[in-house]
Amino acid sequence: MSVPEEHLASRRSLKSRDTRWAHALAGALARSGLTPNAISLLSVFFAAGAMVCFMVAGDQTSVPGILAVWLGAFVCIQLRLLCNLMDGMVAVEGGKGSPVGAIYNDAPDRVADVLIMVGAGYSGAGDPGVVKLFHVIPLGWCCAVVAVWTAYLRVLGASLTGKHDFRGPMAKQHRMAVLCGGLLIEMIQHLAGSDRWGILLALTLIFAGGLWTCWRRLALMAQALRSGEKPGP
Repeated sequence: MSVPEEHLASRRSLKSRDTRWAHALAGALARSGLTPNAISLLSVFFAAGAMVCFMVAGDQTSVPGILAVWLGAFVCIQLRLLCNLMDGMVAVEGGKGSPVGAIYNDAPDRVADVLIMVGAGYSGAGDPGVVKLFHVIPLGWCCAVVAVWTAYLRVLGASLTGKHDFRGPMAKQHRMAVLCGGLLIEMIQHLAGSDRWGILLALTLIFAGGLWTCWRRLALMAQALRSGEKPGP
């Protein structure tokens, strides 16, 4: 089944989509009978796995346990991103798109963002409460809201101008890269028994950068509308 043109316009430009391994994996998934919509839903499963790993991280005292939860969260985040890459490739390059593919491509992503960010907010420094900025702002929840807001503004901009704006500095792939970096720092600090601030740093950057991203998208959306830019086809 062909993919509607408007769905193609909403695809993020990714260098990894042009790699040999990505095409080989997408081909294998297409031949396996796994649908793009199922792959999209699978991304939520991996996001939930990351959330579970984050939320039990503070309880770990043994080296195997510490490595298992932090590396588990890292792997689950990477698998979530891989699902995000593969669902579109199986749909478009594999010719297995569906009329409701755009819904499955976008809606599960919002759930996955919230699961991962909220989970990370409960993981830092072994604190049973929420990781907070200035001991006031609950960072995990704030990052979850900002992540959903950036996606909302992308879709809103597309409805008003006909163009999807994927610019950062904290678009999805940037958020996940920063969070993975923060969790690896936190894992090392956890293993060393030192003060832990890796997740706090990552979530602070994601929150601040996410607000900047939202502002940029809003400002450029307003600029396009003031200039009389017409919606795309």
